[in-house]
Amino acid sequence: MQRLLPIVAAAAATLFIAPAAFAGGYSATPATGGAASFVARDVLFKCGADGCVAAKASNSRPAIVCAAVVKEVGAVSSFAADGAAFDAEALAKCNARAKGIATAGREGNAVAR
Repeated sequence: MQRLLPIVAAAAATLFIAPAAFAGGYSATPATGGAASFVARDVLFKCGADGCVAAKASNSRPAIVCAAVVKEVGAVSSFAADGAAFDAEALAKCNARAKGIATAGREGNAVAR
């Protein structure tokens, strides 16, 4: 019985420590419906009725991950990394990279991305 005590204690500690490891991650709410899951910048996003979530598995800056997300699903109405939501300015910059958004080219011609 005494041999099992350290194993049980270690298992119990893991149960309480593990959720903290998953506290960080990404969340995005596509402006329109989208795929059930997708990969953006080597991060797997799973989507449901409330939006898309992913465990943080990238060393990229949140703005880079957001840009990769909008290239996959189009504009997003919200994006957060590690629980910190993008403000309106950061979200607008991110959405500027969305697929299907026309932007001015070098000669002033509209270029669809």
